[in-house]
Amino acid sequence: MSGRWLNAAVSRSDDVLKVHRLAQAGGSAALLEWLAAHLGGWVGVVDSEAEHGRVPEAAVRGAAELTARGVRSAVLHDGDRATLLFALDGPRAPAAVLAAVLEQPPHPGVTALLADAAVPLALVLRAEEAERRAERVRRAELRTREAVLRLLMSGLLPTAHQIAGALGPTLPDPLRLYVVECPAGRLAEVGALCRELTGGRAWIVRCPVYVRHLIVLAPVGPAAGPAAGRPLAGALVEAAPDCTVGVSGEMCLSEAPVAYTQAFHALAVARGRPERHARFGPGPELALAAHEAGADWAGTLLAPLHTYEPRRPQDPGGQELRATAEAWLNFASHATRLLRIHRNTLAARLRLIEVLLGLDLARLPDQAALSLALRLTPGAGRASGTDPEPAGAPGLDEVLSDPRLTDWARGHLSGLTGPDAPAGARDTVRVWLAHDAQLGPAAAAMGVSVPGARKRLTRIEALLERSLLQSPSARYDLWLAHRAEGLAEDLAR
Repeated sequence: MSGRWLNAAVSRSDDVLKVHRLAQAGGSAALLEWLAAHLGGWVGVVDSEAEHGRVPEAAVRGAAELTARGVRSAVLHDGDRATLLFALDGPRAPAAVLAAVLEQPPHPGVTALLADAAVPLALVLRAEEAERRAERVRRAELRTREAVLRLLMSGLLPTAHQIAGALGPTLPDPLRLYVVECPAGRLAEVGALCRELTGGRAWIVRCPVYVRHLIVLAPVGPAAGPAAGRPLAGALVEAAPDCTVGVSGEMCLSEAPVAYTQAFHALAVARGRPERHARFGPGPELALAAHEAGADWAGTLLAPLHTYEPRRPQDPGGQELRATAEAWLNFASHATRLLRIHRNTLAARLRLIEVLLGLDLARLPDQAALSLALRLTPGAGRASGTDPEPAGAPGLDEVLSDPRLTDWARGHLSGLTGPDAPAGARDTVRVWLAHDAQLGPAAAAMGVSVPGARKRLTRIEALLERSLLQSPSARYDLWLAHRAEGLAEDLAR
């Protein structure tokens, strides 16, 4: 037994004070560790979850006997060892027991010290259990909010509304979507700030793909609270200067996927601005320009996906494969985080999609075609058993030759040759697209280093107000625009 215990100058009151300080500052682990060192034996909590390999057999047997007899304390003698047991009041009672296995004979003051320690130990165990439960609830809410986001991105609004209504607040409609980039350790703090600035009316969720992003679906209008009357993005950056904010246009809730893409592009612009926030730049949406000309083409292309029935119940069906394609086109390999699947599962699904649709998803032209088709057939598209696809549906080139697509393409590409464009911007983009938007091969073709090519494209991002290097990327729209413009030029010759 330690010499400190035998020192008569150390009073019981000193030990009680030490016990309370340890329980408050270090929790149950620190308190038990100190008791074990102070008493020169094994001290721990024994309950139904105790690992018998780490708990002395005498403590396990003693705790079981204490519980069976329904008594509050006991001392069991076994050869040269004594086991002292005290029942603990708390979330695990009556099975939780403070046990000490010490050499015989135990000092007379041991019983008093353990009895004094049992009360604060029971309280701190209760507090720790409450913290664990609160953390489980917090994680469950985060996952539920992610689920609502996935439902919105899949167009399943009724289910999203039901789940969101249970958590609160209701999903705003119309809305502006904000993508807030901030240090990972500040997500909770910035989320609370967003709630304050929106008067608690915004739906806030951590991005399941990018760990430094918050996604905020806010009602259309200025900030609330102390910053009332000011644009929300500006008020947020002023309150949190280490954040960057991208803002979508005003959208209906059903357009949440488009709103997210807009806000993400705006975020790429905001990073280069001193004010650290930007709203998505004006410009025609490809899906609107191509809808009338491309709806039949898109339905025909995606029909094998929408009507696909897996051979085994556990395999993904057409709707799940569609969600996989959308996630991969938007987030590349990071789609595994959004879908919560292994990278091998993602690769297998992509191979199946390629087989079903007759595409090579390693090539940018086929990626762009699939991206456009998915945008032109929101939701699940045609279901199995519906009317057959129209005969003679156009091909992609025929769709892109429509005058409305030609006008869209010229407007989309005009910034590359405008007065603010850096020299060679159009050629840089053309070479990058010709090499499937891969930096390495494109840099080699341009005769520059990879960092040099990245720097050129970063300047073009600011020019176009679109994200190119980070997904969701505008590379699909850029390829389609170049193709549409090239087809119009060929026709004019």
